[in-house]
Amino acid sequence: MQVLLVDNNPDTLMKLSEIVSELGHGVVVATNGTEGLAQYRKHNPRFVIANVTLEGMSGVELCRAIRRRQSMNYTYLILLTKAEDDASVELSIGSGADDYLCETFSRDMLRLRLEAGKRLITLGGRDMMIFSLAKLAECRDNDTGKHLDRMREYAKLLACELSTYPEFESIIDEQFIELLYLTSPLHDIGKVGIPDSVLTKPGTLTSDEFAVMKTHTVIGGETIRATAAAYPQASFLKMAMDLVMYHHERWDGTGYPEGLVGNNIPLSARIVAMADVYDALTSKRVYKAAFDHESASKIIIDGRGTHFDPTLVDAFLQVQDAINAIRIGFGDFPQAAPATTEPASVAITIPQTEEPTSHPLEAAPILDLGASQDSSFMAHRRSRTVSSL
Repeated sequence: MQVLLVDNNPDTLMKLSEIVSELGHGVVVATNGTEGLAQYRKHNPRFVIANVTLEGMSGVELCRAIRRRQSMNYTYLILLTKAEDDASVELSIGSGADDYLCETFSRDMLRLRLEAGKRLITLGGRDMMIFSLAKLAECRDNDTGKHLDRMREYAKLLACELSTYPEFESIIDEQFIELLYLTSPLHDIGKVGIPDSVLTKPGTLTSDEFAVMKTHTVIGGETIRATAAAYPQASFLKMAMDLVMYHHERWDGTGYPEGLVGNNIPLSARIVAMADVYDALTSKRVYKAAFDHESASKIIIDGRGTHFDPTLVDAFLQVQDAINAIRIGFGDFPQAAPATTEPASVAITIPQTEEPTSHPLEAAPILDLGASQDSSFMAHRRSRTVSSL
């Protein structure tokens, strides 16, 4: 990453340049605030390290100017101060800087500051990547209202509930919940590779068309697999790949694309599958009316041990009132009336080898990235623990 160094002390500037270069970053230098702002505009660096006491435009003014001109890429700002007293810290952070460093800094202190900044920048890039990918899929199939807003909330709620079960306590932690919430909007990203004649067809799909539709899991999964190989440090892509590739697998092995059975299906994909199916059932589509909560719940229950992980169905029953509240709160239309036809006729209950009698229950992404789910995760775990005593 490129680092802009701004200091009017030649010795400090040389020390900074040597260390930053040794750490593998590109270096751009400036000797005053005005020059520093010009270099920022020209190079758009990801890091800026500037002395507070610059000539002309001070380091504090430079920070504020950069924040006013913030581009799409976040810039991590570090101010050099003469001392580490409270007043210096307040001045630095208050001006828009992310961190501060005493002028007597060591190589290790500078290295740690840059590593911390890189982590924050990487997280910002992660969120932007997910947002962009999900919006890409949305532009192909946008007749789904607030589908992703709801299903990511359903997935979070189900995961929080599962975290209270002994067999999942060591698997589902706060990071798992956060990544699931963040990456679940990508589950249908592979639909960008499905022809419009199939993707937007309002009526029944033929067997051949359904076979084409099913390839969206592999298209999406392989795309993210390739991205993960190119960026191995982006660990969140592993969960994204799992849920994109396997959210149409079924507990009994009759799903696709690989016919995985039981616990061989990644947990993230099992959770997203249930959230996706529930929302598809309770949402109106051009090819079907919306089922009410009771009818959709019956299909979920009937799928216990065949379509869905039995323990996940148990978790669904524990939180179904909250799930229904999410459905209503994020609804695109008035609450659905009870289904007038037998819900079991929906395509998800039909063996995969048969021609579907209705359009597959699949939905397209819309994205509104949420905040960290840590607090809700801990609150849910505490409440479930207390209620079980």
